[in-house]
Amino acid sequence: MGLLGSVFGATVGWWTLGPIGLIMGLVLGHMAEESVTIKKLDEGDISSRHAKGGFLASLLILMAAVMKADGKVVKSELDMVKQYLVQNLGEEQASEALILLRDILKQNISIPEVCHQIRINLEYAYRLELVHFLFRLGNADNALSSSEVRVIIQVASGLGLSANDISAIQNLYINDIESVYKVLEISPDFTDEEIKKAYRSMAIRFHPDKVEHLGEEFKKSANEKFQKVNEAFERIKKDRGMK
Repeated sequence: MGLLGSVFGATVGWWTLGPIGLIMGLVLGHMAEESVTIKKLDEGDISSRHAKGGFLASLLILMAAVMKADGKVVKSELDMVKQYLVQNLGEEQASEALILLRDILKQNISIPEVCHQIRINLEYAYRLELVHFLFRLGNADNALSSSEVRVIIQVASGLGLSANDISAIQNLYINDIESVYKVLEISPDFTDEEIKKAYRSMAIRFHPDKVEHLGEEFKKSANEKFQKVNEAFERIKKDRGMK
């Protein structure tokens, strides 16, 4: 059994019901005849494998929701998804994930139900990372459509993210000074000391170590988000002449 069989095999017993449970069944069907041995995902404890399996299942389902948001699946989105999966999972395992994604795109899955399952099973830091990736995916063609933003915000709200965190992640993809302040969940009328305090708080909240149980490969995206928080702070410092 390959990557997806291993991932979802570790997750069975955690999310066996609901929409994600149906996807697990689809995965196991794909993997039933596979005999190729692939490197195990994790040698860590069971909770780590569960978190990783649940994260991957959630990511694939929510990817499909965003890709279908504007009524079409474009090449730039597919290319980004493939690149992300290959970088994080390797060529062979990414191929399995893409086969599953193709089938998920044909399904009518209740996103509120999926979000409920994710919310009760994944830690907040993992949910932040899911939403960050969805904004990256929507922006794959350098243009976040209103329908994509609407779906992502619906997902983020369903995952229990705070309005401030949703706004902060969304504004990572808007390149003006006002949006830079929003990345740090502040406004231009904050004092320099208040800005520094807000930055320290965001740096802790978005630190890649928060998702270390997902494995090194999934920390790459978290590192990107963390870097954007740092870049926002540096731009504000330069704009205000802060030291």
